[in-house]
Amino acid sequence: MGKVLSHMAMSLDGFIANPFDDPGELHEWYWSGGVTVPSLREDMSFETDEVSAGMLRDLLEHAGVIVSGRRLFDLTNGWDDRHPAAPAVVVVTHHPPDDPAERWRNTTFVDGVEAAVAAAQVVAGDKDVIIASPSIVNQALELGLVDEVCVSLVPVLFGEGIPYFTKLALGHLLLEDPVVVHGHRALHLRYAVRR
Repeated sequence: MGKVLSHMAMSLDGFIANPFDDPGELHEWYWSGGVTVPSLREDMSFETDEVSAGMLRDLLEHAGVIVSGRRLFDLTNGWDDRHPAAPAVVVVTHHPPDDPAERWRNTTFVDGVEAAVAAAQVVAGDKDVIIASPSIVNQALELGLVDEVCVSLVPVLFGEGIPYFTKLALGHLLLEDPVVVHGHRALHLRYAVRR
């Protein structure tokens, strides 16, 4: 079984998007260099710097499933059932879409974070489960389901927006020292969750 980790690009002041769901400059590092990193979509590849490319290749190579919230799923139109970072998506939702099931062959809809992570682990097999929605990450952290927290820290201050992390009911959570990759326009940090 692979790891359960989170990964999102974040502003220096802790936001993954502005108040209008726009990530602004946070994703520019994906296209800020001359090294091509293919995604799982034929119509899309990343063009990043060499150092970030190594980190991104590692993340993509080990990704089995993306876990998303319903809000992100709706904002992206479900990535047209072809997420660029993993072959399958599990969406946490109380209300699956009304679309026909054949439209969502690579997407599973599950009620509840714990059940969604468990379903994602089954689908992922020995690959990693990557949580890519802030509310889902925070709930999974509180449930003790996350092995690593990954942040691509971008040098921008949003001032307000949608935070990556929120107040945890358990108070605080200790992480191990980070693995640091210094890319162009992003500092990539991986923290193992201390058990």
